[in-house]
Amino acid sequence: MLLSGTVVVDAGTTIEDGAVVTEDDRIVAVGERSKLLERYPDHERRAFDIVAPGLVGGHVHSVQSLGRGIADDTSLLSWLFDHVLPMESGMGAEAMRAAAELGYLECIESGTTTVIDHLSVHHAEEAFEAAIELGIRGRLGKVLMDKNSPEGLQEDTDEALGETERLLERYHGSADGRIKYAVTPRFAVSCTEACLRGARELADTHDDVRIHTHASENPEEVETVREETGLRNVHWLDEVGLTGEDVVLAHCVHTDESERELLAETGTHVTYCPSSNMKLASGVAPIPDYLDRGINVALGNDGPPCNNTLDPFTEMRQASLLQKVETLDPTATPAGTVLKMATLNGARAAGFERVGALREGWKADVVGLSTDAARATPVHDIRSHLVFAAHGDDVAFTMVDGEVLYDDGEHVGVEADRIRMRARELAANIDGTRR
Repeated sequence: MLLSGTVVVDAGTTIEDGAVVTEDDRIVAVGERSKLLERYPDHERRAFDIVAPGLVGGHVHSVQSLGRGIADDTSLLSWLFDHVLPMESGMGAEAMRAAAELGYLECIESGTTTVIDHLSVHHAEEAFEAAIELGIRGRLGKVLMDKNSPEGLQEDTDEALGETERLLERYHGSADGRIKYAVTPRFAVSCTEACLRGARELADTHDDVRIHTHASENPEEVETVREETGLRNVHWLDEVGLTGEDVVLAHCVHTDESERELLAETGTHVTYCPSSNMKLASGVAPIPDYLDRGINVALGNDGPPCNNTLDPFTEMRQASLLQKVETLDPTATPAGTVLKMATLNGARAAGFERVGALREGWKADVVGLSTDAARATPVHDIRSHLVFAAHGDDVAFTMVDGEVLYDDGEHVGVEADRIRMRARELAANIDGTRR
Protein backbone atom coordinates (compact mmCIF):
# COMPACT_ATOMS: atom_id res chain seq x y z
CA MET A 1 0.00 0.00 0.00
CA LEU A 2 1.21 3.53 -0.78
CA LEU A 3 0.07 6.14 1.75
CA SER A 4 0.68 9.75 0.75
CA GLY A 5 0.39 13.15 2.39
CA THR A 6 2.57 15.26 4.63
CA VAL A 7 4.62 12.48 6.20
CA VAL A 8 5.72 12.77 9.82
CA VAL A 9 8.72 10.43 9.78
CA ASP A 10 9.42 11.01 13.47
CA ALA A 11 9.23 13.84 15.99
CA GLY A 12 11.96 15.76 14.16
CA THR A 13 11.49 14.98 10.48
CA THR A 14 8.66 15.62 8.02
CA ILE A 15 8.28 15.30 4.25
CA GLU A 16 5.86 17.86 2.83
CA ASP A 17 4.62 15.91 -0.20
CA GLY A 18 5.68 12.47 0.85
CA ALA A 19 4.62 8.87 0.89
CA VAL A 20 5.09 5.67 2.87
CA VAL A 21 5.05 2.30 1.14
CA THR A 22 4.16 -0.83 3.08
CA GLU A 23 4.43 -4.50 2.18
CA ASP A 24 3.29 -7.23 4.54
CA ASP A 25 4.12 -6.01 8.08
CA ARG A 26 6.96 -3.65 7.09
CA ILE A 27 7.62 -0.21 5.68
CA VAL A 28 9.65 -0.68 2.52
CA ALA A 29 10.09 2.93 1.45
CA VAL A 30 9.64 6.48 2.74
CA GLY A 31 10.27 9.54 0.61
CA GLU A 32 8.94 12.00 -1.93
CA ARG A 33 5.52 11.07 -3.24
CA SER A 34 6.32 11.55 -6.94
CA LYS A 35 9.36 9.28 -6.82
CA LEU A 36 7.59 6.53 -4.88
CA LEU A 37 4.60 6.62 -7.25
CA GLU A 38 7.02 5.84 -10.07
CA ARG A 39 8.80 3.07 -8.14
CA TYR A 40 5.62 1.40 -6.92
CA PRO A 41 3.01 1.87 -9.68
CA ASP A 42 0.99 -1.22 -8.76
CA HIS A 43 0.51 -0.58 -5.05
CA GLU A 44 -2.90 0.39 -3.72
CA ARG A 45 -2.89 4.13 -3.14
CA ARG A 46 -4.42 6.12 -0.30
CA ALA A 47 -4.08 9.86 0.27
CA PHE A 48 -4.39 11.68 3.61
CA ASP A 49 -3.58 15.16 4.81
CA ILE A 50 -1.10 13.78 7.36
CA VAL A 51 0.59 10.37 7.53
CA ALA A 52 2.15 9.72 10.93
CA PRO A 53 3.55 6.93 13.10
CA GLY A 54 1.04 5.06 15.22
CA LEU A 55 0.94 6.45 18.75
CA VAL A 56 1.92 4.45 21.84
CA GLY A 57 -0.21 4.39 25.00
CA GLY A 58 2.53 3.93 27.59
CA HIS A 59 0.08 3.17 30.42
CA VAL A 60 -3.58 2.27 29.93
CA HIS A 61 -6.25 0.23 31.70
CA SER A 62 -8.42 -1.16 28.91
CA VAL A 63 -10.48 -3.30 31.29
CA GLN A 64 -11.64 -0.21 33.18
CA SER A 65 -13.47 1.04 30.08
CA LEU A 66 -16.89 0.09 31.49
CA GLY A 67 -16.28 2.47 34.40
CA ARG A 68 -15.91 5.68 32.44
CA GLY A 69 -17.21 8.47 34.69
CA ILE A 70 -18.03 6.39 37.79
CA ALA A 71 -15.47 7.95 40.12
CA ASP A 72 -15.25 11.66 39.44
CA ASP A 73 -14.04 14.16 42.03
CA THR A 74 -12.07 11.77 44.24
CA SER A 75 -8.41 11.37 45.18
CA LEU A 76 -6.34 8.35 44.18
CA LEU A 77 -6.79 5.91 47.05
CA SER A 78 -10.51 6.64 47.45
CA TRP A 79 -10.92 6.45 43.68
CA LEU A 80 -9.19 3.07 43.68
CA PHE A 81 -10.50 1.34 46.82
CA ASP A 82 -14.00 2.81 46.96
CA HIS A 83 -14.83 2.76 43.27
CA VAL A 84 -12.54 1.09 40.75
CA LEU A 85 -11.46 -2.03 42.62
CA PRO A 86 -15.05 -2.86 43.63
CA MET A 87 -15.97 -2.52 39.96
CA GLU A 88 -13.16 -4.85 38.90
CA SER A 89 -14.01 -7.40 41.58
CA GLY A 90 -17.56 -7.63 40.26
CA MET A 91 -16.59 -8.12 36.62
CA GLY A 92 -16.77 -11.61 35.20
CA ALA A 93 -15.07 -12.90 32.08
CA GLU A 94 -17.71 -11.52 29.73
CA ALA A 95 -17.47 -8.02 31.19
CA MET A 96 -13.67 -8.09 31.08
CA ARG A 97 -13.76 -9.11 27.42
CA ALA A 98 -16.27 -6.39 26.57
CA ALA A 99 -14.26 -3.75 28.44
CA ALA A 100 -10.99 -4.70 26.75
CA GLU A 101 -12.62 -4.74 23.32
CA LEU A 102 -14.15 -1.33 23.96
CA GLY A 103 -10.82 0.08 25.13
CA TYR A 104 -8.97 -1.24 22.11
CA LEU A 105 -11.66 0.07 19.76
CA GLU A 106 -11.17 3.53 21.22
CA CYS A 107 -7.40 3.29 20.93
CA ILE A 108 -7.47 2.12 17.32
CA GLU A 109 -9.98 4.69 16.12
CA SER A 110 -8.01 7.52 17.74
CA GLY A 111 -4.59 6.55 16.41
CA THR A 112 -3.05 4.45 19.19
CA THR A 113 -1.45 1.36 17.68
CA THR A 114 0.53 0.10 20.70
CA VAL A 115 -0.39 -0.11 24.39
CA ILE A 116 1.21 -1.04 27.68
CA ASP A 117 -1.93 -2.37 29.34
CA HIS A 118 -2.37 -2.88 33.08
CA LEU A 119 -5.22 -5.41 33.28
CA SER A 120 -6.93 -6.81 36.39
CA VAL A 121 -6.49 -9.71 38.79
CA HIS A 122 -8.98 -12.06 37.12
CA HIS A 123 -9.85 -12.96 33.53
CA ALA A 124 -6.73 -11.38 32.04
CA GLU A 125 -6.88 -13.90 29.22
CA GLU A 126 -9.98 -12.11 27.92
CA ALA A 127 -7.96 -8.96 27.25
CA PHE A 128 -5.16 -10.94 25.61
CA GLU A 129 -7.67 -12.60 23.30
CA ALA A 130 -9.31 -9.24 22.54
CA ALA A 131 -5.95 -7.68 21.66
CA ILE A 132 -5.11 -10.58 19.37
CA GLU A 133 -8.50 -10.42 17.66
CA LEU A 134 -8.71 -6.64 17.24
CA GLY A 135 -5.14 -6.35 15.98
CA ILE A 136 -3.58 -3.83 18.35
CA ARG A 137 0.08 -4.17 19.37
CA GLY A 138 0.41 -4.58 23.11
CA ARG A 139 2.44 -5.34 26.20
CA LEU A 140 -0.17 -6.75 28.61
CA GLY A 141 -0.15 -8.21 32.09
CA LYS A 142 -2.38 -9.73 34.72
CA VAL A 143 -2.49 -7.66 37.92
CA LEU A 144 -0.90 -9.00 41.12
CA MET A 145 -2.49 -8.10 44.50
CA ASP A 146 -1.72 -10.18 47.59
CA LYS A 147 -2.27 -7.77 50.51
CA ASN A 148 -4.42 -4.80 51.54
CA SER A 149 -6.88 -5.64 48.79
CA PRO A 150 -10.67 -5.94 48.58
CA GLU A 151 -12.44 -9.27 48.82
CA GLY A 152 -12.48 -10.92 45.44
CA LEU A 153 -9.17 -9.42 44.33
CA GLN A 154 -6.64 -10.41 46.97
CA GLU A 155 -4.78 -13.55 45.99
CA ASP A 156 -2.44 -16.07 47.52
CA THR A 157 1.07 -15.02 46.52
CA ASP A 158 2.16 -18.32 45.00
CA GLU A 159 -1.11 -18.78 43.16
CA ALA A 160 -0.92 -15.26 41.74
CA LEU A 161 2.64 -15.77 40.50
CA GLY A 162 1.75 -19.19 39.15
CA GLU A 163 -1.17 -17.79 37.16
CA THR A 164 1.11 -15.05 35.86
CA GLU A 165 3.59 -17.61 34.60
CA ARG A 166 0.83 -19.62 32.95
CA LEU A 167 -0.43 -16.55 31.09
CA LEU A 168 3.10 -15.52 30.21
CA GLU A 169 3.89 -18.87 28.67
CA ARG A 170 0.62 -18.86 26.75
CA TYR A 171 0.60 -15.32 25.37
CA HIS A 172 4.11 -13.86 25.39
CA GLY A 173 5.21 -13.47 21.78
CA SER A 174 1.82 -14.44 20.39
CA ALA A 175 0.28 -13.00 17.21
CA ASP A 176 3.71 -13.16 15.52
CA GLY A 177 5.28 -11.12 18.32
CA ARG A 178 2.62 -8.40 18.30
CA ILE A 179 1.58 -9.34 21.85
CA LYS A 180 4.13 -9.46 24.67
CA TYR A 181 3.92 -9.90 28.42
CA ALA A 182 4.55 -7.53 31.32
CA VAL A 183 4.58 -8.88 34.88
CA THR A 184 2.18 -6.45 36.54
CA PRO A 185 2.05 -5.85 40.31
CA ARG A 186 -0.69 -3.29 41.03
CA PHE A 187 1.56 -1.19 43.28
CA ALA A 188 3.63 -1.53 46.44
CA VAL A 189 0.63 -0.78 48.68
CA SER A 190 -1.17 -3.95 47.58
CA CYS A 191 1.79 -6.30 47.05
CA THR A 192 3.93 -8.13 49.60
CA GLU A 193 7.69 -8.19 49.36
CA ALA A 194 7.48 -11.83 48.26
CA CYS A 195 5.13 -10.87 45.44
CA LEU A 196 7.36 -8.05 44.21
CA ARG A 197 10.49 -10.20 44.36
CA GLY A 198 8.59 -12.97 42.61
CA ALA A 199 7.70 -10.55 39.83
CA ARG A 200 11.38 -9.83 39.29
CA GLU A 201 12.22 -13.53 39.27
CA LEU A 202 9.58 -14.23 36.62
CA ALA A 203 10.85 -11.42 34.41
CA ASP A 204 14.43 -12.64 34.77
CA THR A 205 13.63 -16.22 33.82
CA HIS A 206 11.87 -15.33 30.55
CA ASP A 207 13.29 -13.47 27.56
CA ASP A 208 12.00 -10.00 26.67
CA VAL A 209 9.49 -9.75 29.51
CA ARG A 210 8.85 -6.37 31.11
CA ILE A 211 7.63 -5.33 34.58
CA HIS A 212 4.89 -2.70 34.72
CA THR A 213 3.56 -1.10 37.91
CA HIS A 214 2.45 2.19 39.48
CA ALA A 215 4.77 4.28 41.64
CA SER A 216 4.72 7.51 43.63
CA GLU A 217 1.46 8.75 42.17
CA ASN A 218 0.03 10.29 45.32
CA PRO A 219 1.49 11.61 48.64
CA GLU A 220 -0.69 9.25 50.69
CA GLU A 221 0.58 6.28 48.68
CA VAL A 222 4.20 7.38 49.18
CA GLU A 223 3.66 7.77 52.94
CA THR A 224 1.97 4.36 53.21
CA VAL A 225 4.96 2.66 51.57
CA ARG A 226 7.38 4.57 53.79
CA GLU A 227 5.51 3.54 56.95
CA GLU A 228 5.47 -0.13 55.88
CA THR A 229 9.03 -0.40 54.55
CA GLY A 230 11.00 2.52 55.93
CA LEU A 231 11.83 3.60 52.39
CA ARG A 232 10.42 5.96 49.82
CA ASN A 233 8.53 4.25 47.02
CA VAL A 234 11.18 4.13 44.28
CA HIS A 235 13.86 3.06 46.76
CA TRP A 236 11.61 0.24 47.96
CA LEU A 237 10.97 -0.89 44.41
CA ASP A 238 14.70 -0.86 43.78
CA GLU A 239 15.28 -2.89 46.96
CA VAL A 240 12.98 -5.65 45.70
CA GLY A 241 14.35 -5.56 42.15
CA LEU A 242 11.72 -3.48 40.37
CA THR A 243 13.93 -0.94 38.66
CA GLY A 244 15.94 -1.29 35.47
CA GLU A 245 15.66 -1.10 31.71
CA ASP A 246 12.89 -3.71 31.69
CA VAL A 247 10.70 -1.79 34.18
CA VAL A 248 7.98 0.73 33.34
CA LEU A 249 6.77 2.85 36.27
CA ALA A 250 3.54 4.75 35.72
CA HIS A 251 3.26 8.28 37.15
CA CYS A 252 6.31 8.97 39.39
CA VAL A 253 4.76 12.29 40.41
CA HIS A 254 6.23 12.49 43.93
CA THR A 255 9.94 11.61 43.80
CA ASP A 256 12.87 13.20 45.58
CA GLU A 257 16.38 13.89 44.30
CA SER A 258 17.75 10.49 45.30
CA GLU A 259 14.87 8.66 43.61
CA ARG A 260 15.35 10.59 40.40
CA GLU A 261 19.05 9.77 40.42
CA LEU A 262 18.14 6.13 40.89
CA LEU A 263 15.66 6.14 37.99
CA ALA A 264 18.33 7.60 35.74
CA GLU A 265 21.12 5.28 36.92
CA THR A 266 19.01 2.14 36.45
CA GLY A 267 17.49 3.11 33.09
CA THR A 268 13.97 2.68 34.46
CA HIS A 269 11.21 3.98 32.18
CA VAL A 270 8.58 6.45 33.41
CA THR A 271 5.12 6.95 31.92
CA TYR A 272 3.60 10.41 32.26
CA CYS A 273 -0.21 10.47 32.63
CA PRO A 274 -1.09 14.18 32.90
CA SER A 275 -4.88 14.04 32.57
CA SER A 276 -5.19 11.35 35.24
CA ASN A 277 -2.79 13.20 37.56
CA MET A 278 -4.85 16.37 37.16
CA LYS A 279 -8.24 14.71 37.59
CA LEU A 280 -7.22 12.83 40.74
CA ALA A 281 -5.37 15.92 42.03
CA SER A 282 -2.24 13.80 42.38
CA GLY A 283 0.16 16.54 41.35
CA VAL A 284 2.49 17.32 38.46
CA ALA A 285 5.26 14.92 37.52
CA PRO A 286 8.70 16.59 37.13
CA ILE A 287 8.98 15.70 33.45
CA PRO A 288 11.57 18.31 32.34
CA ASP A 289 13.84 17.16 35.15
CA TYR A 290 13.42 13.51 34.17
CA LEU A 291 14.23 14.30 30.55
CA ASP A 292 17.26 16.38 31.52
CA ARG A 293 18.57 13.35 33.44
CA GLY A 294 18.18 11.12 30.39
CA ILE A 295 15.22 9.17 31.80
CA ASN A 296 13.02 7.74 29.05
CA VAL A 297 9.53 9.22 29.50
CA ALA A 298 6.55 7.73 27.67
CA LEU A 299 3.01 9.11 27.60
CA GLY A 300 -0.15 7.34 28.76
CA ASN A 301 -3.84 8.00 29.24
CA ASP A 302 -4.29 5.78 32.32
CA GLY A 303 -7.87 4.48 32.60
CA PRO A 304 -11.27 5.81 31.49
CA PRO A 305 -12.48 6.29 35.10
CA CYS A 306 -9.68 8.81 35.72
CA ASN A 307 -9.31 10.51 32.36
CA ASN A 308 -12.13 9.86 30.84
CA THR A 309 -10.80 9.20 27.36
CA LEU A 310 -8.09 7.17 25.67
CA ASP A 311 -7.54 9.86 23.01
CA PRO A 312 -3.74 10.22 22.68
CA PHE A 313 -3.97 13.65 21.06
CA THR A 314 -5.81 15.08 24.05
CA GLU A 315 -3.09 13.60 26.26
CA MET A 316 -0.31 15.17 24.23
CA ARG A 317 -1.88 18.61 24.57
CA GLN A 318 -2.30 18.21 28.32
CA ALA A 319 1.24 16.89 28.66
CA SER A 320 2.77 20.04 27.26
CA LEU A 321 0.44 22.64 28.74
CA LEU A 322 0.58 21.29 32.28
CA GLN A 323 4.38 21.49 32.36
CA LYS A 324 4.34 25.06 31.04
CA VAL A 325 2.00 26.07 33.86
CA GLU A 326 3.92 24.16 36.52
CA THR A 327 7.32 25.56 35.55
CA LEU A 328 6.10 29.00 34.40
CA ASP A 329 8.31 28.35 31.38
CA PRO A 330 6.66 28.57 27.94
CA THR A 331 9.51 26.56 26.43
CA ALA A 332 8.91 23.53 28.68
CA THR A 333 8.01 20.27 26.90
CA PRO A 334 7.62 21.64 23.35
CA ALA A 335 5.54 19.84 20.77
CA GLY A 336 8.40 17.80 19.34
CA THR A 337 9.36 16.50 22.78
CA VAL A 338 5.79 15.46 23.56
CA LEU A 339 5.34 13.80 20.16
CA LYS A 340 8.49 11.78 20.81
CA MET A 341 7.10 10.68 24.21
CA ALA A 342 3.98 9.45 22.45
CA THR A 343 5.87 7.53 19.75
CA LEU A 344 9.52 6.50 20.00
CA ASN A 345 9.79 6.85 23.78
CA GLY A 346 6.64 4.82 24.27
CA ALA A 347 7.83 2.08 21.94
CA ARG A 348 11.14 1.94 23.79
CA ALA A 349 9.35 1.63 27.14
CA ALA A 350 7.12 -1.09 25.73
CA GLY A 351 10.13 -2.98 24.42
CA PHE A 352 9.07 -3.07 20.77
CA GLU A 353 11.87 -2.59 18.28
CA ARG A 354 11.41 -0.67 15.02
CA VAL A 355 8.14 0.84 16.23
CA GLY A 356 7.35 4.52 16.75
CA ALA A 357 8.62 6.07 13.51
CA LEU A 358 8.05 5.73 9.76
CA ARG A 359 11.37 4.38 8.53
CA GLU A 360 12.37 1.81 5.98
CA GLY A 361 12.43 -1.66 7.52
CA TRP A 362 10.33 -0.63 10.51
CA LYS A 363 6.97 -2.06 11.44
CA ALA A 364 4.02 -0.80 9.39
CA ASP A 365 2.16 0.94 12.22
CA VAL A 366 0.74 3.99 10.47
CA VAL A 367 -2.10 6.46 10.96
CA GLY A 368 -3.66 8.83 8.43
CA LEU A 369 -5.30 12.04 9.59
CA SER A 370 -7.60 14.62 8.10
CA THR A 371 -7.20 18.37 8.53
CA ASP A 372 -10.69 19.04 7.20
CA ALA A 373 -11.81 21.10 10.19
CA ALA A 374 -11.79 24.76 11.12
CA ARG A 375 -9.40 24.12 14.05
CA ALA A 376 -6.99 22.50 11.58
CA THR A 377 -6.90 25.51 9.31
CA PRO A 378 -4.22 26.62 8.68
CA VAL A 379 -1.48 24.16 9.63
CA HIS A 380 1.76 26.12 9.86
CA ASP A 381 3.63 23.45 11.82
CA ILE A 382 2.72 19.76 11.73
CA ARG A 383 4.09 18.93 15.17
CA SER A 384 2.28 21.87 16.73
CA HIS A 385 -0.93 20.78 15.05
CA LEU A 386 -0.67 17.18 16.20
CA VAL A 387 0.05 18.13 19.81
CA PHE A 388 -2.09 21.22 20.33
CA ALA A 389 -4.97 21.08 17.82
CA ALA A 390 -5.57 17.54 16.59
CA HIS A 391 -8.17 15.22 18.12
CA GLY A 392 -8.56 11.48 17.97
CA ASP A 393 -11.58 11.89 15.73
CA ASP A 394 -9.29 13.39 13.06
CA VAL A 395 -7.89 9.89 12.52
CA ALA A 396 -9.21 8.43 9.29
CA PHE A 397 -6.94 5.39 8.95
CA THR A 398 -5.08 3.08 11.32
CA MET A 399 -2.71 0.29 10.30
CA VAL A 400 -0.93 -2.08 12.68
CA ASP A 401 1.64 -4.61 11.48
CA GLY A 402 0.58 -3.86 7.92
CA GLU A 403 -3.07 -4.70 8.61
CA VAL A 404 -5.69 -2.00 8.10
CA LEU A 405 -7.77 -1.88 11.29
CA TYR A 406 -9.66 1.38 10.80
CA ASP A 407 -10.56 3.07 7.54
CA ASP A 408 -12.72 6.09 6.78
CA GLY A 409 -14.54 5.97 10.10
CA GLU A 410 -15.13 2.23 10.12
CA HIS A 411 -13.41 -0.61 11.96
CA VAL A 412 -12.27 -3.30 9.54
CA GLY A 413 -13.23 -6.92 10.26
CA VAL A 414 -14.69 -6.05 13.66
CA GLU A 415 -18.33 -5.63 14.66
CA ALA A 416 -17.81 -2.32 16.41
CA ASP A 417 -21.52 -1.62 16.90
CA ARG A 418 -21.95 -4.98 18.61
CA ILE A 419 -18.99 -4.31 20.91
CA ARG A 420 -20.31 -0.89 21.91
CA MET A 421 -23.83 -2.20 22.48
CA ARG A 422 -22.64 -5.12 24.59
CA ALA A 423 -20.41 -2.82 26.61
CA ARG A 424 -23.37 -0.55 27.39
CA GLU A 425 -25.45 -3.51 28.51
CA LEU A 426 -22.77 -4.90 30.79
CA ALA A 427 -21.83 -1.49 32.19
CA ALA A 428 -25.44 -0.98 33.25
CA ASN A 429 -25.20 -4.12 35.38
CA ILE A 430 -21.99 -3.20 37.19
CA ASP A 431 -22.61 -2.85 40.91
CA GLY A 432 -22.86 0.87 41.61
CA THR A 433 -19.47 2.19 42.65
CA ARG A 434 -20.36 5.86 42.50
CA ARG A 435 -20.89 6.98 46.10
